[in-house]
Amino acid sequence: MTFELTKDYLEHLQSTIDAGDDGLLRAEMADLFPADISGILYELDPDPARYLLNLLDKSVGAEILANLDPNDRPRLLKAFTSEELAPYINLMDSDDAVDLLNEQAIQVREEVIGLLEDREQARFILDLLHYEDGVAGSLMQKELIKINVNLTVNACIEEIRQQAENVENVYAVYVVDDNGKLLGLVSLKKIVLARKTAKIADIYDDDVVYVETYRPVAEVAEVMQKYDLDAIPVVNIQQRLLGRITIDDVVDVITEQAEEDIQVISGLSGEVEEDDSIWQRSKVQLPWLVAGAVGSLLAATVINGFQSELGKIAALAAFIPIIGSTGGNVGIQTSSLILQSLADTSGLSTTLGRRLLRTLLVAIINGLVVGLIAGTYTFIIGEPRLFFVVAISLLAVVLLASFMGTVTPLLLNRIGINPAVASGPFITTANDLIGIGVYFMIAQWLLAEV
Repeated sequence: MTFELTKDYLEHLQSTIDAGDDGLLRAEMADLFPADISGILYELDPDPARYLLNLLDKSVGAEILANLDPNDRPRLLKAFTSEELAPYINLMDSDDAVDLLNEQAIQVREEVIGLLEDREQARFILDLLHYEDGVAGSLMQKELIKINVNLTVNACIEEIRQQAENVENVYAVYVVDDNGKLLGLVSLKKIVLARKTAKIADIYDDDVVYVETYRPVAEVAEVMQKYDLDAIPVVNIQQRLLGRITIDDVVDVITEQAEEDIQVISGLSGEVEEDDSIWQRSKVQLPWLVAGAVGSLLAATVINGFQSELGKIAALAAFIPIIGSTGGNVGIQTSSLILQSLADTSGLSTTLGRRLLRTLLVAIINGLVVGLIAGTYTFIIGEPRLFFVVAISLLAVVLLASFMGTVTPLLLNRIGINPAVASGPFITTANDLIGIGVYFMIAQWLLAEV
């Protein structure tokens, strides 16, 4: 049955913690999944959260701490001493342990590593700590199963039994030479079906996909998605096997990237959560709001420059919103398609000329349809003389916005600026200015005799 966290249950839990009823707390937590307990910890203050976590089995506590939101975990762990943290770190996968320790002060980090009973775990953690955030080395875990290519199947099975004690999920058995160089992998099915005296050299698959420690995590995610991998081995420059990256870590990377993209598209200049302070939320929203306001003020200046045309035909003002919104929508739609193509690292990229030609043809069709619809509306409101002004203006705006939406992200990408961040605000503001300017210039030209 799905657990639902309610205010009443939290109050009951808090009162039980205050009363020190450890038996009741253990009994209630035993009925919950670790993910449910994580949800409870988020709602508790650090001291009650620490008290509750210390009542659980250490392996369960380690799983909970490893899967807590990194943005919220430091708040909960500030109540823990190094002596209390060490048993949990001791039971985590090495990559999760490093992530948690990187959130702590250097002194706490060194104290915890020194207190670890599993010295191999300590060595794994020290090996991983020196990798920069955002590369494959920082995402990998050291726990895996590797066997020497010269072993027999019978000896391989014994080796797997010994190594599997420290590996939570066995996705593959990696094959290495005497120097630890990755040669390939062998499936558990092949090992089980092979004769006991057969050599691993005769049954392993040398067609293995791997990544180097310095590869960006985004590239790792793309490779694992492309080849539908549950885990991928990580090697150094000399092709020596150092660790592996599992699918759960890649899912976290993909989720983080999606959240960042959503916030960028929404016009936020940084990471923001619902429960952040008022100032934090304001700080990440203000930059693009200010930029948008400046763009609107410039557009108002352009409109003010054509007061004489508005004085002659007041109905011109009725079509300003559709000119601005159509240009902005077309620009964002076009730039989104270009951003998708820039994210495609297959190497089969389309040339600039072909992109512009396709954009032009699509823009002509869209511009004609939208222009005719809006032009027809001029007859409905009793201003038929504005038919060509509105229709031609919308066609021109769609063409210009499509061009801007195509060229802007390509140019930003060429000069090293992240087009996902800068394209939206730039295109929207530029299209407002250009679109309104074009509209009034066409009106001035076609209505010169009025």
